[in-house]
Amino acid sequence: MTIKELVLRNRSYRRFHQETAIKMETLRELVDLARLSASAANLQPLKYILSCEPERNALIFPHLAWAAYLKDWPGPAEGERPSAYIVILGDTDISRSFGCDHGIAAQTILLGATEKRLGGCIIASIQKEGLRQALAIPSRYEILLVLALGKPKEKVVIEMARADGDIKYWRDSQGVHHVPKRALDDIIVG
Repeated sequence: MTIKELVLRNRSYRRFHQETAIKMETLRELVDLARLSASAANLQPLKYILSCEPERNALIFPHLAWAAYLKDWPGPAEGERPSAYIVILGDTDISRSFGCDHGIAAQTILLGATEKRLGGCIIASIQKEGLRQALAIPSRYEILLVLALGKPKEKVVIEMARADGDIKYWRDSQGVHHVPKRALDDIIVG
């Protein structure tokens, strides 16, 4: 796959074939891609919690918000939940500021997942203290993002943003998730 093909296939999936397991070794391979990616001042302050066991996944799930624009959707139902998670942490013993490192890491991990025919969603809306308690995360680690991973169970399509500029994603009556994108000429300035 070309990088453009990977980017086009790398959508924010929120419904998965929960019964399709992801192995711990796969999660380790994905985090290794992030480890090899850029880091501001090469400080490498990110740490990761990996989860692919149903019991541990069940501890993570209730602390996540899933789709702000889908007001009547509380998140994936049992059977459509992620089969794995990667929690991205910032180690405050290394740095107090994580810049864009966690964004670089998250995108790299999801591109790697896409290459493996998996999908995921970057989640930043997290009940952080609840998650900290559920996973016994020491206070030195700042919870930055959670990546939900699995075999996608939904179709996500990219379309042009409407003339009124509305970019809110939505689902049609068939459950297809539509993601409006601004035109290239609308985002290049000068």
